[in-house]
Amino acid sequence: MRAAVLEAHGEPLSIEEVDAPDPAPDGAVVEVEACGVCRSDWHGWQGDWGWLGLETQPGQILGHEPAGRVVAVGDEVEEVDEGDHVAIPFNLGDGTCPRCQRGHSNICENVMPLGFIETVQGAFAEQVHVPVADHNLVELPDGVSSVDMAGLGCRFMTSFHALAHRADVGGGDWISIHGCGGIGLSAVHIADALGANVVAVDLKDEKLEKARDLGAVETVNAEDIEDVPGEIKAITNGGSNVSMDALGIATTCQNSVASLDAHGQHIQVGLTTQDEQGMVSLPTDAMVMQEIEFIGSLGMPPTRYDEIFRMVSTGKLEPEKVVSETIELGDVADKLEAMTDFETVGIPVIDTF
Repeated sequence: MRAAVLEAHGEPLSIEEVDAPDPAPDGAVVEVEACGVCRSDWHGWQGDWGWLGLETQPGQILGHEPAGRVVAVGDEVEEVDEGDHVAIPFNLGDGTCPRCQRGHSNICENVMPLGFIETVQGAFAEQVHVPVADHNLVELPDGVSSVDMAGLGCRFMTSFHALAHRADVGGGDWISIHGCGGIGLSAVHIADALGANVVAVDLKDEKLEKARDLGAVETVNAEDIEDVPGEIKAITNGGSNVSMDALGIATTCQNSVASLDAHGQHIQVGLTTQDEQGMVSLPTDAMVMQEIEFIGSLGMPPTRYDEIFRMVSTGKLEPEKVVSETIELGDVADKLEAMTDFETVGIPVIDTF
């Protein structure tokens, strides 16, 4: 099968013929019909996250936002059948640890991050193997295409979990979204659907225009504004109730915290790069004095995907609006390169392998 393989960090992915996977006894093989290209793939391509034990190695197949059809199942699989149209979470759980048993498999104690470790090769390929298939695969409802699901993948699910489950978002609340990449634009659309007033922050007018299309009521170009938190406090008459760092650099994290009103909630979704290596300084005294919460959020438990599907079915969420383009497998290297300078808008999705 064809796959995009990492040869060296920062070097173009190599399109190669590799062996197709066989299902483990508890696993399934999925023929990939679509896969998003995410900034997390960019991090893997760059060799980030060694401080998390996730530095990708040569030979790795990246790609963690797939959807497709099951083509083979292992002997121990009971609930998944060949031909099923499925989504694959990017944080695969073992289904047995206490966190998985409590419905939090997105932070499984033995998590298997799809496309970032040798034992779980990714979905920039014609086929992908999914371990513990009964636990990890989610059957898609009628009417949700693989391209739409790839758009719903890591970024949309992550933003939904952050805003609908981890934060306390109410109708009319002010929410500031710092960074309008795929996660940030997804968050803008979701926050709008939840009834919040969204202030979108980015450096590029094209992304801010897209944020307005997705429901932002105000935008701030951080390249033009010296005091971003002050601008947001002026817009919101005191500060945001909820704020999200959707990028993962020190500036966006610090601006997000500083833009909050008292009792505000900061949601950290973006993971850091080599510059921060997971460590960002924060105004802890001010956070104590204003009783500000700092909340981490990762992915989304697949048992709750139906919440999004119901909102999609009623038209309250339209994930296809965040999909910017469909591309071929051979184009993925160019898209990753474009992410280095934040040149992509929305979510590119591979639909031709």
